[in-house]
This record gives sequence, structure tokens and C-alpha cells, in this order.
Amino acid sequence: MKSKLAEILGELKSVLSGRTFDAILPPLLYGLLNGKFGLTLAAVAAGGVAFAFFLYRLAKRQNWAYALVGLAGVALATGLALITREASAYYLPGILSSALLVLLLIFSLVVSKPLAAWASHLARGWPLAWFWLPSIRPAYLEVTIFWLVFFLARLVIQISLYQQGQTVSLAWANMLLGWPVTIVVLVLSYVYGIWRLRKLRGPGVDEFITGKQPPYRGQTRGF
Repeated sequence: MKSKLAEILGELKSVLSGRTFDAILPPLLYGLLNGKFGLTLAAVAAGGVAFAFFLYRLAKRQNWAYALVGLAGVALATGLALITREASAYYLPGILSSALLVLLLIFSLVVSKPLAAWASHLARGWPLAWFWLPSIRPAYLEVTIFWLVFFLARLVIQISLYQQGQTVSLAWANMLLGWPVTIVVLVLSYVYGIWRLRKLRGPGVDEFITGKQPPYRGQTRGF
């Protein structure tokens, strides 16, 4: 049990890498300040925090690419809000990115090249051919369906709150349905994925690479 928990924590650490505050704090701060101090101050505060995170990553010689993307996203969001003078417009880029992700998930399922497999391939560098094996692909298809249900539900909530102009509620929804719930989704995906691969009795990545013949040991770690 302890080894499995340590394995899951290790997988999460490789995904999160201590960067969650870069994504969570600016939009949450914007939503909270807008209701009390107005659009302009909220936009300046969110942009300032995002810029501060970027400078911090540079000063600590950490990976600043994620903070730069976050800074660009905040700049776009605050720009839209200031131009339109609509506080809820700040969250429009996030809603559009959620919609794009839902479309990508659907497309990947239609062509039977599940997005979960592509994500794992890009993160781990495992051979693409392994993911498309009949004894491997179903696990990634099922996890992708799980992702689609989650992100589609999140998109529906975001659009509903956006249409109602509920800026503070939208800020909290984005935060709670962002990293906190995404972490749960990733843990469940990992646990289910490993279990499903074992049930499918396909080769592990190392066995596939070396051309081992069945019976297989199967994938023991990593999904």
C-alpha cells in the first residue's frame, strides 16, 4: 500500500512540479478583488502577481516556461476584460481553451487515437506503436472517455456562470475545478489505467521495446 501511494505521489510530482500557484492565484485574486475594488484594480493585481511569479522563476533559475505561458494568458485575459469593460471576459480565454480541449478529446476518440495516449507519449517518450496495440489501446480509450466527461462538465459550468456574469463564482469554480479536481482525475486515471493494462495482459513498454514474446509480465509502473 505504501509503495503504491509513493508511486502515485511520484507521478503527481512529475506533473505538478510545484507550479500550481502560477495558474491558480492570478484568476482567483482577480475574481475576489473585482467585486470589491473594481475591474481595473483587479486586472492590475492579477497581472502583477503573474509577472511576480515569472520573475521569481527567473531569479531561482527554475523552469520559467510555465510561468511565461501563465503570464501571457493573464495578459490576454486582463486585456479582454479591460477592452470590453466586462469583468467576466477575463475568463473567456479559459472557457475557449476548455472547449478546444473537449473537441480534441472527442476527435481523438473518433479516430481511435486517444488523447490520454498522446499525453503519456509526450510526457514519457514511450513508443507510439506500443499505445496502439490491441492489448493496450482500450485502457487509454477508457481513460480518455473519463477525461471527456470531466472536462465537458467543467465547460458546461463555466459557460453557465459566464452567461450569468457571476465573476466571483466563476473564479472559485475555475480554481476548484482546476488543479484540485484535476489532481483527483489524474490519480483515478493512473490507478484505473494500471489496473486495466494488467487486465488486458499486454506487454509492458520495456517488453515491447525488446520484442519479448508472451506470456508478458505487463506494465508495472507508469501509464
